[in-house]
Amino acid sequence: MKIDKGKRLSAAAELRRQAEERLRAKAEDLHPPRSGAEAQRLLHELEVHQIELEMQNAELHRGQEELELSRNRYAELYDFAPVGYFTFDAHGLIREVNLAGAQLLGIERRQLVNKPFSSFIADADGRELFSRHLEAISQNQGMQKCEVDLKRQDGLTLHAQMQSLMAGNIDDQVDYFHTTIIDVTDRRRAEDALQKAHGELEQKVKERTQELVGTNEQLLREIEERKSTEAALRSANAEIKSLSDRLRAENVQLQQEVSRDNNFGEIIGQSDAISYVFFRVEQVAPQDATVLLLGETGTGKGMIARAIHSQSARKDRPMITVNCSSLPANLIESELFGREKGAFTGADARQMGRFELADGGTIFLDEIGEMPLELQCKLLRILQDGEFERLGNPRTIKVNVRIIAASNRNLEEEIRGGRFREDLFYRLSVFPITIPPLRQRKEDIPLLVHYFVGKYNKKIGRKIETVSKETLSTLQEYHWPGNVRELENVIERAVITSQGTALQVLDRFDTFRDPGAGLDVKALADLERDHILQVLQKTGWRIEGEKGAATILGLNPSTLRARMRKYGMRRQ
Repeated sequence: MKIDKGKRLSAAAELRRQAEERLRAKAEDLHPPRSGAEAQRLLHELEVHQIELEMQNAELHRGQEELELSRNRYAELYDFAPVGYFTFDAHGLIREVNLAGAQLLGIERRQLVNKPFSSFIADADGRELFSRHLEAISQNQGMQKCEVDLKRQDGLTLHAQMQSLMAGNIDDQVDYFHTTIIDVTDRRRAEDALQKAHGELEQKVKERTQELVGTNEQLLREIEERKSTEAALRSANAEIKSLSDRLRAENVQLQQEVSRDNNFGEIIGQSDAISYVFFRVEQVAPQDATVLLLGETGTGKGMIARAIHSQSARKDRPMITVNCSSLPANLIESELFGREKGAFTGADARQMGRFELADGGTIFLDEIGEMPLELQCKLLRILQDGEFERLGNPRTIKVNVRIIAASNRNLEEEIRGGRFREDLFYRLSVFPITIPPLRQRKEDIPLLVHYFVGKYNKKIGRKIETVSKETLSTLQEYHWPGNVRELENVIERAVITSQGTALQVLDRFDTFRDPGAGLDVKALADLERDHILQVLQKTGWRIEGEKGAATILGLNPSTLRARMRKYGMRRQ
């Protein structure tokens, strides 16, 4: 801006000098007027010329105002541009700088004028680069770019990109340059981070490649070793098949010995599913954690509970079992917590509750899903604080009891239906164990069959010694809705009715095959419903007891009730 102003002043002075020379030349040519008429004419011309001068002066004044307005707009654009604008001379001194440039360096603009720009460059390499940058511009090599690190007045360092161009000279002597400076610190950091990540990635790829090469070599060695053993495996296959056939034809006594080797307390099995249950029992038994046993009716939840108790530190104390589904709703509270004499009509004596009897030992709450909602709150208090009140007595009783609960219901569905407390469920399920149904551990059926045959041989006095492959195959194909309890009932009936030393199972299983075997699932469900309905009608809708429908169907009463709820069966 100062350079442009100097040019304008030089041009005005030259014009003034030329005007004065013309005025002197014209004055020499002027002669005094010869007459009054000529003087009158000259006066008129002077007045006209004066008016023209005034008009030109007004025009020049408007032009000056427009020029001033344009200069102000240029100054605003210059000062408030989003990048720093600098004007350097050939020595790198700052001649002009806008506000953005001053803010970039963190110093006032007036303090920057005539200061060497190199004093703001952070390192010697950057100062050398700036010097070569100016030299390249002065040699008219066109627009030049470079990047240097600048140090602000507050000590912070930024990475700047410079772009310069030759602009002209001052008084035809000193060259000057226009330069824009942009803060590219964030971009530089991103590039450095990207480069670092790229290097790390290349290193990881290299390491992974080496691992894969090593793994490939190991696989090649293993393949060679496997090829070398294939002949031996083929020769052993025939012997294995022969041994397998011989094992299937073993007598009952041998199978009983094998089954005893694969027992876990009272539980028979060696399948992966039941082995995982054994593993979970061994984990939790020594602890005092609350256990929740889940599984269908007849899967052996009671046996699992006894196994947990027998392997715990409480094994010398009693294990009290409470079947929540068999106790009447109006008596279950007094059975669990006890009662004082006269607590309600008919309470003619004081009675200790099951929790008091189990103090120091274990209490097994079977079918916990059947417990009324109003009692679930009291049970939650025992789980939390280990205390309760006996009916008819406000005194708090504290007990030290380990709780094992079991249910054949889906308790999460019961919670959604508002029939079971969610907080009680979370308190009970500290260590949940799901007992698999018999259809998921079919490889255990032969062991169970031989075990039950031996059991009822001894109980009934029979001598069943063999079980055919066809019989075992039939039993393994059935989906066993009553699980192990139903299997035991079938074997007991078969031991009673069998003639000779071979087990003969007379029950028909066609109607109840596994739906996954390819039969129509809906048709099987209808057959099961019709069969249950016929038995209920024959027994007068009696469920429990020797002549009840559950006994005839070979099901647990709670399982039968579950089937009735499933099919919507209600006595009219």
